[in-house]
Amino acid sequence: MYFKETEAQVSQGDEELGGDSLVGEKEGTANDVRDMKRMGKEQQLRRNFGFFSIFGFLMTLLSTWESQLGTAAFALSNGGFGGLIYVYIGTAVGFFMVNISLAEMASMAPTAGGQYHWVSEFAPRSCQKFLSYFIGWLSALGWQAGTASACFLAGTEIQGLIVLNYPDYIYENWHGTLLTIAVVLVCAIFNTFLVKRLPLVEGLVLILHIAGFFAILIPLWVFGARSSSQEVWTTFEDAGGWGNNGLACLVGIISPVVSNLGSDAATHMSEELRNATKTLPRAMIATAIVNGSLGFVMVVTFCYVVGDTASVLATATGYPFIQVFYNATGSIPGTTAMTSILVALSTFCGMTNMATASRQLFAFARDGGVPFSNTLKHVYVGWDVPLNAIIFSVTVSCLLSLINIGSLITFNQITSLGVCALLSSYIVSISCVALKRIRRQPLLPSYFELGRWGLPVNIVSLSFLVLAYVMIFFPPVIQPALNVMNWSVVIYCGVLSLSAVYYIFRGRYVYIGPVEYLRKTE
Repeated sequence: MYFKETEAQVSQGDEELGGDSLVGEKEGTANDVRDMKRMGKEQQLRRNFGFFSIFGFLMTLLSTWESQLGTAAFALSNGGFGGLIYVYIGTAVGFFMVNISLAEMASMAPTAGGQYHWVSEFAPRSCQKFLSYFIGWLSALGWQAGTASACFLAGTEIQGLIVLNYPDYIYENWHGTLLTIAVVLVCAIFNTFLVKRLPLVEGLVLILHIAGFFAILIPLWVFGARSSSQEVWTTFEDAGGWGNNGLACLVGIISPVVSNLGSDAATHMSEELRNATKTLPRAMIATAIVNGSLGFVMVVTFCYVVGDTASVLATATGYPFIQVFYNATGSIPGTTAMTSILVALSTFCGMTNMATASRQLFAFARDGGVPFSNTLKHVYVGWDVPLNAIIFSVTVSCLLSLINIGSLITFNQITSLGVCALLSSYIVSISCVALKRIRRQPLLPSYFELGRWGLPVNIVSLSFLVLAYVMIFFPPVIQPALNVMNWSVVIYCGVLSLSAVYYIFRGRYVYIGPVEYLRKTE
């Protein structure tokens, strides 16, 4: 596993440029020009991201320590304190293996298409076309649902603050939907009118991400009542009635999976990143280490100060961490200030999710993978962003938020479906690379290589991903009522069926696949 200096050079006119040499503001470096030429893609987006801004982008999107606070309630019921901590450690290690596997592929083929393009590059030729097609649909589904979920989180956190500050307020689901739509529109403004400032914003949000961590961590340790270390590290909970603490802990794996998922986001921004083949793997690996560490510290802190879990889980605010903040500080203004940090970061998380979702959709439409591809792939001169794909993502998020009016559980099922979809795309992508290694077939040259550790890392990654994939479909209790059943497996199969129908009647005639298209044009 190592980084290396590439020797590739590209020719521009009569001048030979080194790989790191800047060709232009839009084109990026010579490495970027070479990679786009090899992949047969036209440079349409402006490369204005560097390492610091894409690192901030990824740190904000994953929001590991923030997500752990928001999703810890599920793990407390299935696993308890001990389960939450130990499963988080295992998940963080598993995702580190996944992330370095993805980083290697990103260095080989830095394209906004991400997983579906990698499958087209590395899958056996006999199944490249349909495999990459289905992975493209799953990736699109994952990121569109992720955008709605992030904006919903910010909107309902605001609603939780209203409950805290106004005891007479009557909680209504449609209020949360309106707040969610407001957050979506704010994210849309950053992704359109302020898009040229997006790299600067990501750098500033990175500072807030780190500063906010300490602004919440310190008050919890200073003012919060602490449980004993024995209780925190050795107590397990099986509220779901699984009859086995180990299985209960695995059912609770959705909490750390959600908070560590999404490092492929940087890849979908790669056509706006300078020297992507080098910068991408560095940013992905750095994010996995830093965010994973911050998440662990916050998980342990939360377990020490959470107190009586039953009363915290029953909080009227809808978010146990808000109640924990209040129990620790005893102050409504203090709790409001601490929660406001999370609201701001959740909003910026929605912003980065929207950017990722629109770029992935743009790339897939560019290859003819979705209906109305000509519209969704269009980039207006002067904007240098896929505006139509952004508008589509905004519309989808707003429409999905309307589901919350009828049923919060249904909304959560649809957004959790995005987690399953992304896990599926990781499994297939890494499997294709692992198969090439097993067959001793050559891989594409890259700046970041796993070397002789490649196959072991890929196998460990796949083992973890398959386990997480299976457990994500489990219901929260062993004999769930219909209204709390995990229906995501039904929706997941339904989406795959719809994409299969589209593929049979339309997709196979218009979708060629990135690599097959390149073969035909050579």
